[in-house]
Amino acid sequence: MTTIGIILGTTRPGRVGPQIAEWVEKTARAREDADFELVDIADFHLPLFDEPRSPRMGDYEHDHTRAWAAKIDALDGFVFVTPEYNRSIPAALKNAIDFVYNEWNNKAAGFVGYGSNVSGSRAVDHLRHIAAGVQLAAVHTQVNLSLRTDFEQFTTFAPAAGHEVMLQQMLTEVVTLTKALAPQRQAAA
Repeated sequence: MTTIGIILGTTRPGRVGPQIAEWVEKTARAREDADFELVDIADFHLPLFDEPRSPRMGDYEHDHTRAWAAKIDALDGFVFVTPEYNRSIPAALKNAIDFVYNEWNNKAAGFVGYGSNVSGSRAVDHLRHIAAGVQLAAVHTQVNLSLRTDFEQFTTFAPAAGHEVMLQQMLTEVVTLTKALAPQRQAAA
């Protein structure tokens, strides 16, 4: 079965991202076309990138890198849940992506962004460029959530009804593209 990782891309104390990631996971688990797994980068306790060799080499020195690499390698595609911090993605998410390289290759990526001004769209735009750099294939549809309108008092997630439709479309695109890329992943292995 195809397994899609839902990557929670912030480690900030008091973050609202887990509410969004859980909504994505709950919606995704109702589907029968793939398995879905929530992956919180905070659980991996990655320091600032500290490997002495390029991730392209796949020769990891540290246990935290090997654990992260094994998790990413075991997944067939991804949905990134990212806030917008200062018009981009959180440093913790960029760092986590940079720790490995081959493990991301030839997999699909979908995006759920959130923020206060433009609903995370600038963060998702940056993440699309970063994803391309590690050979992730981005899907077209994305979900953008507003801290102003999709949260009660900026803290309790209460998404507008239309977001569910966009999420389902994005998930369909991620699963479809992930399956289409399977021969490339197998050839690379």
